[in-house]
Amino acid sequence: MTALKGLALPVALLVLWQLAVVLSGMQSDTIAAPDAIFAALGRALTEPAFWADTGDTLAAGGMGLALGFGLGTLSGVLFGLIPPVGRVMRVTVELLRPLPAIAILPIALLIFGFGYRLEVAIVAFGTCFPVLVLTEAAVRQIEPRLSEVARALALSPGARVRKIVLPAVLPRLFVALRLAAGIGLIIAITVEIAANPIGLGARLMQASNSLRPADMYATLFWIGAIGWALNWGMLRLQLWLFPATRGAAQ
Repeated sequence: MTALKGLALPVALLVLWQLAVVLSGMQSDTIAAPDAIFAALGRALTEPAFWADTGDTLAAGGMGLALGFGLGTLSGVLFGLIPPVGRVMRVTVELLRPLPAIAILPIALLIFGFGYRLEVAIVAFGTCFPVLVLTEAAVRQIEPRLSEVARALALSPGARVRKIVLPAVLPRLFVALRLAAGIGLIIAITVEIAANPIGLGARLMQASNSLRPADMYATLFWIGAIGWALNWGMLRLQLWLFPATRGAAQ
């Protein structure tokens, strides 16, 4: 029921959009009526090339997310458990973290050229730092008594991480993963629009340059639907794995 209520505003806006286009008799190279957009999306969903573009974006974004999440998690745990290391790296992290991921595109192009490696590298860069910050904060907020238990049991650093740290921070790690997944999709599309001639971003630019507004908006709506489905699926998984976070996640 809540999901249906949430659809009320988008549906109302689409109806108003359709009425405005029909009543005004608008013919434009930049605006298309919703019925034309959904017709174009329906045609696109039957094309193998459309699914290939979708797969390219998801594959590059997914690999970049996996790399960025892994690096961010490892760094966050290290910085949280060993404060001197965190202090030494603080300036470096705070210099790199505010950089827009797309700003490193010229450097990444020189190193990797066009293709998957370019996109993976930039997505990894953009997703690493949010995960690092959230992971480090989660590690620092672990109940001190758990650290005392680890010392009393004489746990090795690896055992401490496996038996104390990871179970304590997993719910917040999953929140970090949800956040990073959305950022990763945004960065992947942006890289494809700006430079990388693959995926949905490149398809979006091709439709724009060819003055095909219905196809352009159809691709844009599809990207939005992917983002919504990604967040919805990860939220359901989070609530299943960590029922105690239900109130905070919704």
